[in-house]
Amino acid sequence: MVVAPQPEAAEAGVEAMRAGGNAVDAAIAAAFVQTVVDPLMCGIAGFGSAGVYMPARQVHEYVDFHAPAPAATRPGMWEHLVEGEARDGFGFMLKGRVNDIGYQSVCVPASLRAFEEIHRSIGVLPWKEICRPAIEWARDGWLVRPAVERYWLDEGEMGRTPNPERLRFSPAGRRLYCRPDDSPRRVGELVKNPDYAATLALIAEKGSAVFYEGEIAERIAEDFARNGGLLSRDDLASYRPRRAAPLSGSYRGYRVTTNRPPGGGVMLLEMLNMLERFDLAGLGHNTPEYIRVVTEAMKRATIDKDRFVGDPAFTEVPLDRLVSKDYAAGLAADILRGVKAEVPRLNADPPPPPNTTQLSVVDRAGNCVTMTHSLGMSSGVVTEGLGFVYNNCMSVFDPRPGRAGSLAPGKARFTAMVPTIVFKDDEPFIVIGAPGGTQIVMGVLQAIVNAIDFGMSMAEAVAAPRFSATSSAIDVANRIPRFVTRALEADGYRVVRSPHSFTFGYVHGIRCRDGRLDGGADPGRDGVALVA
Repeated sequence: MVVAPQPEAAEAGVEAMRAGGNAVDAAIAAAFVQTVVDPLMCGIAGFGSAGVYMPARQVHEYVDFHAPAPAATRPGMWEHLVEGEARDGFGFMLKGRVNDIGYQSVCVPASLRAFEEIHRSIGVLPWKEICRPAIEWARDGWLVRPAVERYWLDEGEMGRTPNPERLRFSPAGRRLYCRPDDSPRRVGELVKNPDYAATLALIAEKGSAVFYEGEIAERIAEDFARNGGLLSRDDLASYRPRRAAPLSGSYRGYRVTTNRPPGGGVMLLEMLNMLERFDLAGLGHNTPEYIRVVTEAMKRATIDKDRFVGDPAFTEVPLDRLVSKDYAAGLAADILRGVKAEVPRLNADPPPPPNTTQLSVVDRAGNCVTMTHSLGMSSGVVTEGLGFVYNNCMSVFDPRPGRAGSLAPGKARFTAMVPTIVFKDDEPFIVIGAPGGTQIVMGVLQAIVNAIDFGMSMAEAVAAPRFSATSSAIDVANRIPRFVTRALEADGYRVVRSPHSFTFGYVHGIRCRDGRLDGGADPGRDGVALVA
């Protein structure tokens, strides 16, 4: 089974398995297609995190490909430009938006090298076959879907760059994704990208080295040097993804494996440890007391993330303490007593829109892959003739020196990406992940709890109404009744209602139960769960 927010990507994954490929082949083929058909959500110049479980080969690892800051980065270079911070912690607003759009917003592209390394070590199909579906979609064209249109039309919040501006920032992007009047293309319009098809064909022939060290690298470096960017050819040539053992924990007898910092796995385990102290099923799903308990766990994990969690190569992360049951017991005791946590923020504006994409794969041999990858909010930069958009990862670094998320050359910033595999009796039970900015970990948390504590199917678990607390306020989806939120407000909480029925992460997962696969694609996107 393949579950992804884009039908085209899920189809590519299924076709890879039907051609004799394994879960890794399916995941990488699907990921390449995602870079074509969701070009502001993800790309080969993006970043991400992937969990891989291959029991027959005794492989269980997480591949971290967070995009590091270029070597030209300086810790205090933007400190004087700070205007504000997103309420949910997803980025900082600077004068001139230099960290959000344009050439200086780009960190070192990481996704392509990770795709190739994962495939080379574990995949079985030829590399050219893995790249083929994406080349065809780029060459022949794809139709703009409703979720793509909604994202492209987003006008931004808190001074953040509106997405139509990102689409038309570069002349090449304007030609690809905009109408003659410079407005974004709409649902049903065909998008062909021959430049990207040619770029992918070159990568299929020569591998990722052509992008990081060869002729594509040369074109990238020239473009960035000409336009005042920080990214250099040396940055490209030196980039390597990191591979590590899973960060492991437990929840009600289930083993939970997830990614390490700077990913969001530490937050997920910390929250599960707190919630394990409560009878959530007894509280009732999405009752006022249930929401209070879960959001207080969210706030405490967010506070710890902001204080302690960053790139472990630059920041000493007290990982053992943050994921310990004893530490969580103390936090849970405060929640039980009714203590309200306060999350410090520079301002209290609404959260930014979600981004990023996800895929979950299980093959016939029980191999599992969960991958989350992204461009951040995308820089808008498209190098002429190459056809892809670059990340804007510089936007989430803290411009203030001396903090866990502060700028530094070669440093990766925190991301809430949390690809996760939950095991029952040493067999995969849930393979899950989500797009959605800082809401990713909150969405994944609730879907796991929905499946374990409330016995929901995966489709039910990802579709149930969600809420979030990555600030001192509680954000709720519009399907959560007002008689529930009135009780929270009477208890002194600030509740912010979203106009959207499906929001706060867009969770995609597979549940493995009694030898059968049960897939769930979040209804807030256009995705599917397809059986191979």
